[in-house]
Amino acid sequence: MTRLGAVSLVVPDYDEAIAFFTGPMGFDLAEDVAMEGKRWVRVVPPSGGTGLVLARADGPAQYAAIGAQGGGRVWLFLETDDFARDAARMKAGGVVFEEAPRHEPYGVVAVFRDPWGNRWDLIEPAG
Repeated sequence: MTRLGAVSLVVPDYDEAIAFFTGPMGFDLAEDVAMEGKRWVRVVPPSGGTGLVLARADGPAQYAAIGAQGGGRVWLFLETDDFARDAARMKAGGVVFEEAPRHEPYGVVAVFRDPWGNRWDLIEPAG
């Protein structure tokens, strides 16, 4: 059996990223382990599944990639069982949505950006 355990997200600062993901995003801090010169930081949605390894940028190329890992496209997809609840929590925490929720054949969806510019979809899958 194989599964996608985590996706690395390049961020400028560990603690700032932890605050965002455990705050308005509602994720759980699964690991925060000090290592030589860096940390292993992993956050996961409260329902489990694939998590994010928050990787602090190191060097000009990695700093340049912050917020641009998806090339300007939506590349992270956060599923919810209650769009209105989670969108309200996120907005109250300062998350900015680029659009109003729209109804698509696959569910209710809206695009938002994290503090570094990465584009995400918040999706409540259809039926």
